[in-house]
Amino acid sequence: MAQPSVHIHGTTRGKGRYSTRTWVLVAVLMLAGCASLPEHVKRPVSHALENPAGTTLGQLANQKRPSQVNDARSGLALLASPNAAFAGRLALTQDASKTLDIQYYSIHLDPTVISLLAAIRQAAQRGVRVRILLDDFNSVGHDAQVMQMAGVPGIEMRMFNPLPGNRGSGLVRALTSLHDFKRIQHRMHNKAYIADNAWGIIGGRNLGDRYFGTAEGEDFIDMDVLAAGPVVRGLSASFDRYWNNPLAYPVESLITPKALKQLHNATAPTPDDTTQKQPLDGSTKQPANPAVAPSATGDALLVEADAKQPPPLPAALDLKKLPLTWAAAGLLVDSPLKLLPDDAQDTPEDTVIDGLLSLLSTAQHDVLIVSPYFVPGEEMMAVFTTLKKRGVRVQVLTNSLASTDALLAQIGYARHRKALLKSGLELYEVKAHERAQVRDTMLGSQSSGSRASLHAKLVIVDDRVIGIGSMNLDLRSKLQNTEIALVIRSPSLARQAAKQVHDVIHAGAWKLSLTRDGRVQWHALPQDQQPVLDHDPDTSAWLRFLAKLLSPLTPDEML
Repeated sequence: MAQPSVHIHGTTRGKGRYSTRTWVLVAVLMLAGCASLPEHVKRPVSHALENPAGTTLGQLANQKRPSQVNDARSGLALLASPNAAFAGRLALTQDASKTLDIQYYSIHLDPTVISLLAAIRQAAQRGVRVRILLDDFNSVGHDAQVMQMAGVPGIEMRMFNPLPGNRGSGLVRALTSLHDFKRIQHRMHNKAYIADNAWGIIGGRNLGDRYFGTAEGEDFIDMDVLAAGPVVRGLSASFDRYWNNPLAYPVESLITPKALKQLHNATAPTPDDTTQKQPLDGSTKQPANPAVAPSATGDALLVEADAKQPPPLPAALDLKKLPLTWAAAGLLVDSPLKLLPDDAQDTPEDTVIDGLLSLLSTAQHDVLIVSPYFVPGEEMMAVFTTLKKRGVRVQVLTNSLASTDALLAQIGYARHRKALLKSGLELYEVKAHERAQVRDTMLGSQSSGSRASLHAKLVIVDDRVIGIGSMNLDLRSKLQNTEIALVIRSPSLARQAAKQVHDVIHAGAWKLSLTRDGRVQWHALPQDQQPVLDHDPDTSAWLRFLAKLLSPLTPDEML
């Protein structure tokens, strides 16, 4: 195709040659002119299982429903630890008999995930139809190999809102898409794991070692909900709406098996004497956990994923013995049209954040918010102001500068800290190095001495209603991403979740306050045993300087 005309003033060396930096810039600009998405893509329409009652999981859900419970209520269980989160997904995978629908923002090709993918392959081999829908942004380098799953018989995989260009480097990919910046900054952040349209999991976790407590050096504090019954039908309907959307591209329309293999050869980690080659198709290696042992044969691409042997993983949850709380539950789901230009929508729909703000507005005495990235806009601040005028106590747990995995989001939050404290909100920030008690509650980490980062996303209103899902309380979740949340009216689940959150606050968080002259201070809990700090704890002077330097360059709506 024709290349853009480029004139560059650069340093020359020798006989009039441009510098290496200049040629890199030329290459990037040329790529930007060439990168484009495929046209006339075939997207066969498919839908969730119409009648789950005949499946083993559908029958189990009906059997577990107490006779006195209304048919409109759903069975629910919190998955607060990484072990429970992995075991729950494994149970749905192993017990599915007809369909598995899997929707995530990111899937990292880590040892733990490879074990889960082996179980998914087994499901496909026994006749389960598997659909995997993945946001495209993080599918680069080593993690792009998860797209091998599209080559497994019985498994379909689509990438949502893809970026064109080579998947070897996320940075280069982003640079070559700058001409389409408005579209590529919109991401599908939804997270759902659905079996037989009868049971499903919703929450904050993506798929990766850090979300299942098996990463070296870092773990996420997170929470999911396992659901059975009517609310799962809505979850499946949402999945179908995204799956059949024009922004969902089948993997085979974006990259060939040969290109995937070449990318693997170029990006695979260098193995050492502690590393084993474990094929993603599960064809030759026996994983550490026999509960997810792969089949002896496989039809997937024979491309190996270099990965360390996974740690011992929990067995699948026994769904027959799992106690469920039966309660009224409903879904808040953003439309996939939210990711299209404004003029493509006839009537913009209310967002998940709109729904949660409406829920918060009903509070009579207490609101508890957990949001890793907390960047309130004007509308959110107005809700908080109204709540405080009514005497409602508002507590917020978010990340500290030392614990966050998103510096820019933390910068956005930091500039609102004083205003939030002045309005009467109680702010708590997670410590980077959690105590053992925290690991025993929401973390349940298998590693020791790891860095904790908050990733759970939930709101609890008056100890009776809980909203949990993929959303942060920030403008990115409201304006840029699509999100999903499950709203449950259950005092027992609300109190259970609140206890988990308060355990983290009291064992592993800083409490913030304002001095009389308006300075922010950090108090370690319990306050009478720890010193008071006047700057972000556990951070270097350089990191604090960098945060201040970047602050004017980070508008709230982009965070």
